[in-house]
Amino acid sequence: MAKLTKLELRVMEALWTLGPSSVRELQQFFPEKSRPAYTTVQTIVYRLEAKKAVRRAKKISNAHIFEATVSRNLAHRRLIDEFLVVFGGRVQPLMAHLVETGRLTLEDVQETERLLQSLAKKKEQK
Repeated sequence: MAKLTKLELRVMEALWTLGPSSVRELQQFFPEKSRPAYTTVQTIVYRLEAKKAVRRAKKISNAHIFEATVSRNLAHRRLIDEFLVVFGGRVQPLMAHLVETGRLTLEDVQETERLLQSLAKKKEQK
């Protein structure tokens, strides 16, 4: 998957939330105060299409309907991997920051423990 810009990610978020949508529907997804111009959203959608992150699902009258070909989960994983490169691949500095700022909750830790236990069980079964 190609690297996505901030605005491309925002358009992808609209597609993940709305499902298959026209450029106009994607534009309307943005808050009115910070809504990009129709042509800007159209350009971003075409760039995403070139990057194979979206595809034209169908055409209704003059409007093309686009859908995401990349899942939210895959895009998030890619972003996280890119971000961790800044820390030399180390997770600890990021985790320490999240704990210190209160952004990492006890529920987050418990969910992570459940995930780690599930992964450990899968490895044992192999």
